[in-house]
Amino acid sequence: MEHVFKVRVGETIEKEDFVQKLTHLNYQKQEMVQMPGEFSERGGIVDLYPVSYRAAIRVHFHLDKIESIRDFSLQDGKSLTTFEELFVLPAKDLFLKRSHRLRESFEAFEPLSELRDIQRGDFVVHLDYGVGKYLGSKMIQSGGREKRHLAIEYADREILYVPADTAGPLERYIGVGGKRPKLSKLSGKEWKRIKEKTRVALEGMVHEMIKLQAKRSVLTGFQFIPDTKLETEFNADFPFEPTKDQMKAFSDVKKDMESEKPMDRLICGDVGFGKTEVAIRAAFKAVLNGKQVAFLAPTTILAEQHYLVLKRRMKNFAVRVELLSRYRNKNEQKEIVAQVKSGVVDIIIGTHRLLSRDVQFKDLGFVVVDEEQRFGVKHKERIKHFRELVDVLTLSATPIPRTLYLSLLGVRDMSVISTPPKQRLPIMTEILEYDDHHVKQAIERELERKGQVYFVHNRVESIEKIYIHLKELLPKVSFAVAHGQMDPLSLEKVMESFIDQKVNCLISTNIIESGLDIPNVNTIIVNRADTFGLSDLYQLRGRVGRYHEERQAYAYFLVPRNWVLTQDAKKRFAAIERFSELGSGFKIAMEDLEIRGAGNILGKEQSGFIYQVGFDLYCRMLRKSLEEETKKS
Repeated sequence: MEHVFKVRVGETIEKEDFVQKLTHLNYQKQEMVQMPGEFSERGGIVDLYPVSYRAAIRVHFHLDKIESIRDFSLQDGKSLTTFEELFVLPAKDLFLKRSHRLRESFEAFEPLSELRDIQRGDFVVHLDYGVGKYLGSKMIQSGGREKRHLAIEYADREILYVPADTAGPLERYIGVGGKRPKLSKLSGKEWKRIKEKTRVALEGMVHEMIKLQAKRSVLTGFQFIPDTKLETEFNADFPFEPTKDQMKAFSDVKKDMESEKPMDRLICGDVGFGKTEVAIRAAFKAVLNGKQVAFLAPTTILAEQHYLVLKRRMKNFAVRVELLSRYRNKNEQKEIVAQVKSGVVDIIIGTHRLLSRDVQFKDLGFVVVDEEQRFGVKHKERIKHFRELVDVLTLSATPIPRTLYLSLLGVRDMSVISTPPKQRLPIMTEILEYDDHHVKQAIERELERKGQVYFVHNRVESIEKIYIHLKELLPKVSFAVAHGQMDPLSLEKVMESFIDQKVNCLISTNIIESGLDIPNVNTIIVNRADTFGLSDLYQLRGRVGRYHEERQAYAYFLVPRNWVLTQDAKKRFAAIERFSELGSGFKIAMEDLEIRGAGNILGKEQSGFIYQVGFDLYCRMLRKSLEEETKKS
């Protein structure tokens, strides 16, 4: 066994070899580093706590090269010092035993359900006292013996010490969109009043939900026939092996369609986990039953994507698929509208244009709504009208929290797809200062394996400059530009060329963020990533890593050189780096996404109450309210 392991900034070493050396030196792999002798890895980063250093160390890799070495605080992640070299001494067995004893005793004093998620400085909610800031724990004399207490700061800098063994009602505060909560006052009845107000609002919402459920239960819809041989053939045509969650969603939707009641089901799932295939199979079933299908998408580019996918899936089965969006000129639109009315078109895909009064169907039986929350109020009302007439399936790429899902069971038909496809690997994520060399290397590396690249630049006014610059940097690479202000025909041609692999790298605004599924694109570079929100970065990263075989995908988030990041941007990047594993939307969401998902389902007014009492307490109150209302009815 080696006695010391030394690396330098700029040294070429594969990350896997680096990790192997740590294992040989007796370092223990953990999800997060907490004690000396431990290491963890995610994306292009390896965190370790060398036994001879005073702080944990973060080693940042770019491809197979060490980009930087710096220490960081376990409490707040702040970096204090950068190093040119790192010396790693072996972690001896005796030292590790002592370290594990420390970890065990540390955890024994913290009965919080997920201590890792509550750190010093985090906002917390105490059921009896309200929203405060967790300062850490402290040994205090109580009843003649020393007991560990958790210190929580409230308004007016008042500190409450709660015995750790009775801290059951304490949970991490999760609010709306990262908004800083207002600390509760320990004196007065403000917290009690907020809880009561939330309870009353929840009762009203729950009453409406149950009333709607009751109304739908007496409506009679079209009863689709069970699967035919043709459907079995169509399903077998799917090029991937469906996941367990997908199979469950297929079964849920089929059961809904074959019942007498009109379907109104929501399918939630992480980006790239196969929601669209569920909708496609259901659409095919509807067509076989002689019904027409409307497939609504919030953006022109997403409608085009769905159109190409459905056309490809239906090509062997004599199903007429058409697109109605601004990609079609007025005469084409007029002709398509007439064909929908006469029943010539089986499946019509489109944006809100499909909701126009002139679009009439011969026999509409099934509606798919992708990302309903992105439609306007007027369009949502029209979609609501469909729900009383035909089967409706809604797709959402914003994962919703399991707690909310469980709370809404019985009053909202939902299927959750949370398992990734088998061949999917976690996306290697790196946050780097902009450098032409890095960009060139990343693009060339992808093209070497015959892949394609997204380069996201979210400023229309300077996107042409980026195109010229990248063309000079990589003259042999074929680039194209795409953004929402382009002429529809030009945009369609660019997208078709990219899908047909005639273009190597697409330089675009964030119009690619929603639902684009091009399996050959496995590197995404986001310029000025510091200007994007967490969910945007997460959705953008989800555009890659969809190759039909096992293939590593890369996401590079670029920030300007020597740029001082805002606290919010730092938090966003920390979250996106931390949750690089698959299905992490369900975790990242606890930072931002899920709460947005909760708001989408429950409405804006309820988001305000989530902000006031915190998400976990809100879900508990919702569940209680549902139980009481169900008993009444």
